[in-house]
Amino acid sequence: MRNIFLSDTCKETQLHPLIPQAWLQVERGKVSKPSSYASSSIESLIRVAEPPILPLFKPVDYVEVLAQIHEELESCPPDKRSDLYLLQFQVFRGLGEGKLLQRSLHSAWQRASSYEKLIYGAWLKYEKQGDQVVSDLLSSCGKTSQDFAPLDIASEFPTEAVRNPGTSFSEDLMEDSSAVFFRIGGDVIASDRRRIAALSKPFHTMLYGSFTESQIEVIDMSKNGISALAMREVIKFSRTGSLGELPPNLLLEILIFANKFCCERLRDACDRNLAPFVSSTQDAVDLMQCALEENSPILATSCLQSLLHDVPGCLKDKQAVEIFCNVNKQLRAVKVGRASFCLYSFLCEVALNADPRSDTTVRFLECLVESTENSRQKQLAYHQLGCVRLLRKEYSEAERSFAISFQEGHVYSAAGLARLEFLRGERVAAYERMSSVISSSPIRLGWMYQDRSLYAEGDGVWEDLKEATELDPTLIYPYMYRAAVLMRKQDAQAALAEVNRVIGFKLALECLELRFCFYLALEDYHNALCDVQAILTLSPKYRMFEGRVAASQLRTLVHEHVVQWTTADCWMQLYDRWSSVDDIGSLSVIYQMLETGVPKGVLYFRQSLLLLRLNCPEAAMRSLQLAREHASNDHERLVYEGWILYDSGHCEEGLQKAEESIRLQRSFEAFFFKAYALADSSPNLSCSETVISLLEDALKCPSDRLRKGQALNNLGSIYVDCQKLELAADCYISALKIRHTRAHQGLARVHFLRNNKNAAYEEMTKLIEKARNNASAYEKRSEYCERELTMEDLQVVTQLDPLRVYPYRYRAAVLMDSHKEKEAIAELTRAIAFKADLHLLHLRAAFYEHIRDVSSALRDCRAALSVDPNHQEMLELRSRVNCLEP
Repeated sequence: MRNIFLSDTCKETQLHPLIPQAWLQVERGKVSKPSSYASSSIESLIRVAEPPILPLFKPVDYVEVLAQIHEELESCPPDKRSDLYLLQFQVFRGLGEGKLLQRSLHSAWQRASSYEKLIYGAWLKYEKQGDQVVSDLLSSCGKTSQDFAPLDIASEFPTEAVRNPGTSFSEDLMEDSSAVFFRIGGDVIASDRRRIAALSKPFHTMLYGSFTESQIEVIDMSKNGISALAMREVIKFSRTGSLGELPPNLLLEILIFANKFCCERLRDACDRNLAPFVSSTQDAVDLMQCALEENSPILATSCLQSLLHDVPGCLKDKQAVEIFCNVNKQLRAVKVGRASFCLYSFLCEVALNADPRSDTTVRFLECLVESTENSRQKQLAYHQLGCVRLLRKEYSEAERSFAISFQEGHVYSAAGLARLEFLRGERVAAYERMSSVISSSPIRLGWMYQDRSLYAEGDGVWEDLKEATELDPTLIYPYMYRAAVLMRKQDAQAALAEVNRVIGFKLALECLELRFCFYLALEDYHNALCDVQAILTLSPKYRMFEGRVAASQLRTLVHEHVVQWTTADCWMQLYDRWSSVDDIGSLSVIYQMLETGVPKGVLYFRQSLLLLRLNCPEAAMRSLQLAREHASNDHERLVYEGWILYDSGHCEEGLQKAEESIRLQRSFEAFFFKAYALADSSPNLSCSETVISLLEDALKCPSDRLRKGQALNNLGSIYVDCQKLELAADCYISALKIRHTRAHQGLARVHFLRNNKNAAYEEMTKLIEKARNNASAYEKRSEYCERELTMEDLQVVTQLDPLRVYPYRYRAAVLMDSHKEKEAIAELTRAIAFKADLHLLHLRAAFYEHIRDVSSALRDCRAALSVDPNHQEMLELRSRVNCLEP
């Protein structure tokens, strides 16, 4: 959702990065180089959009909110738990914790009532809309997943509440078996008076009360809107209690008749028999209005389920959108409206992803606001509506929504109010508003200073952005702003260093685009090409310069100014970059190689490995699926299918694919995959001999040095785990001979286990000198030196990758050992503010327990159990802390 909300909410004069017209002339055959590195050319290329106000739930103290949710989950009624998991989902979404939010959504689905279950099932299906390949592969293994299959709606609605025949009518009816005839047009239909009277109280009153019909044998029903055919089915139902296999139009006719005469059993039977006819979006659209008008909950819910399982496709249908927008009030009439908030949360999520500026998005958000039942829900709903109104430049409405959200306690909405004041030209008021937020907040957060920097002047801008980065180093705007300013001041090296800081741990497309512009201004076309090719690998349809130019077009233009590589050149470049652990450079080379005659399956597979290393799992899965599509033969395809299944959490089925591949042909990749999957899925050493044998088999098969180096490295790791240090060292040395640089880390471990700490330190130093991305190398080297040097290395780690939590934990532990409890807790709090990490929360809870701060310890325990409800050590700590409570 971040990319959707790229800011056009700021002043027009602060945006408008210009398209480099000189480049566009190349396409028209007018080859001309971009202007030289002058301030005018830089100004035209280098612009940084203001940070957007994101439509996310961002409580100031998310730890407290997660703790409250966990506490409420333990005591609330079962039918309220899904609402709490939905709130937990929104907290994790605001934190950018993808895996955690998915788990929360799944938990909401597991605890949901029948009606909510179909909404959460559709939501999970939407979240996994790219997983059809996985489903197909599971089917090929003889396994199917029914997790999010459509519900049997009729079975979710019990029949006990429907009145049994004759239960409220006088006993004399049971003795009466006289006939009555119904005339409809030219047809006269015979029936049993007693059985018809038992259908409903109105029929009983008509046939046995003081009405004329009770005294006559032939009753004219021609003006009651029912055909003779339908009436015959009604009479048959009065005898048998069931409807046969009737077409939907006839069932609808009977349904209307049943409602007119209050025939509850007949209405229920029609409702149940109509539900199976809803098999498409059009069926749902056609039948929903009738279902609502005729009080048919089973049919209405079946229609809704069909629509939801076609999301997002059905949102292109205006009639479907109308149904969703009206369903909130009308479904309450059919007693299934309690889940309105989760319904509109889902629809808003989809609409925001598709087009946040659309009228449909606004309508769904207005429905979300109407369905709120508590303060937390109002905070989110009004804030999201404010964000969309701001995007649409509906400033008065946006201000109202942000104000309500802020009044309900969502402090982040103050950023929206400040942005609106700035847009009205009230810069000082905007600055004062954010200053007030900072001064009154119990916790200072990075976004507060980032947003205040927009309204500051002079040195105040830099001071606020420096504070923003210190409080939350994951915010990318401060790095980009500083880099752009430095570039405009002709300090290219400092500008590149600043943007490289963030790219080193967070591969954001906006940062790659900015660096591309820097290289373009510097006429460094080789590096510019590298970045644009990395961008296209991550997002093939990405558009640059505010969406004005396709990245693929710019790539074509830049490519004209770079020396063309042969296939052999590409392989050499790939070896060089892979050996120096230059993952972005490797991605670029592979992108270029995909245009050559090299087999694409192998290249896409290498691409997927790099993307996983760069923490881009969705792009990695896309590359893996492309590898499968472009496999050269069946045994290669089976290996890629195995990886797809394994990466999707289906290890057993992945191994099955590996074995099928080996039966077809013994290959390096099949043996390697089988060894990797077995080793990773078996935490003990029970299968170590099998894994060793598989890796040895892999090394006997043909492959290139890149993959053989990885196999040797993995084999060395297994030998280390088995205490076979000599064999491990041989593997690592062999890997280093073919330039598998990461083997330095394994060899350092061998030295350390041989009690040669200095050699381990030197080995890791070699890795640091060779590797382009070396935060992990510094972290590992810190284990092999004295405390002072350890602290220095870990400080470097935090600078290179502030998302690594081990350095914070180590520093906090050192402070705690020195009886500096407050400083130790502050060190952990610093990282917890921007990363919901179980280990950080666990350690801080233990520190609070140590100083007998029971309430804080219990809060952290509960928050940590929101992150991982089954963490045994955390459960034990909470149990101890509970014993300390007065």
